[in-house]
Amino acid sequence: MRHFHAPRVVFGRVVTLRQVVFALLLIYCLTPWASPPIALALGLVLAQTLGNPFAAQTKRLTATLLQFSVVGLGFGMNAHAAAQAGRQGVAFTVVSIFGILILGYFAGRWLGITRSVAHLISCGTAICGGSAIAAVGPVLRAKDEEMSVALGTVFVLNAVALFAFPAIGHALALTQNQFGLWCAIAIHDTSSVVGAATAYGDHALQVATTVKLARALWIIPVSIATAMVFKQKGVKIKIPYFILGFIAAMLLNTFVPAAKPLGPVLVALAKTGLTLTLFFIGAGLSGQVLKAVGARPFLLGVLLWGVIASASLYVIIRTV
Repeated sequence: MRHFHAPRVVFGRVVTLRQVVFALLLIYCLTPWASPPIALALGLVLAQTLGNPFAAQTKRLTATLLQFSVVGLGFGMNAHAAAQAGRQGVAFTVVSIFGILILGYFAGRWLGITRSVAHLISCGTAICGGSAIAAVGPVLRAKDEEMSVALGTVFVLNAVALFAFPAIGHALALTQNQFGLWCAIAIHDTSSVVGAATAYGDHALQVATTVKLARALWIIPVSIATAMVFKQKGVKIKIPYFILGFIAAMLLNTFVPAAKPLGPVLVALAKTGLTLTLFFIGAGLSGQVLKAVGARPFLLGVLLWGVIASASLYVIIRTV
């Protein structure tokens, strides 16, 4: 492995072989042959073998790239269908969010996990993974190691969900509508929700994206409630403004005929951006990140995820 890290001069620039490998994988993720699961798998393999040579840069880019990709997906959505999907997911959203936050509190105490870590993992499971943790963490004034543990837990489970959910959906013969709802409720991060739904079908993607982004808006009231419950004063609430961009794109696509020809191009770019986002996320799951999680926080994450995934699947199959 040492020769992959050794610097070489190529065309007057100093590079390493692992940087070349990273660049080749990145280029592949930009091609039509790459899919979100493949991109995530390539990133994971890179992280566990050569390591990510641009870890700091990809960490900064991931959130921005995901937000632009989500806005781009709005140009493939119909506002009327999205409103219907959003109404359908409201009851699931409210019950599941409060249920997981309450269960996470008691399960965290039972497992002997600090209150902050338990709350961060619960928020990540209940709302929207890393985005919720990033928003609630500063409100809690969580330490860096607490944030790392919570983020590592949900990112590992996200990776599992991206591969497992489409297979389970096909095995149970879920409809596009059922699978989209299940993804939005039971998978943590928007990136993995969109990736799994993309693999299942276009209608599943529309339902999953709409319901998940409506769910993400709960970051605001949950952050405010966190500040009150944990008695934190003078903290700043992080608002997911990119959701407004998604709504604007969806409205343009539905009501402005001149915007329709741009839709397929922007959606294709958004899907490529999502694939690249998942490659970056996979490349960030290094051995150090996995070791930092610890057994008890990971057990809490698995417990909460198992409850929300199984309970929501049962209800959706019975009622949708």
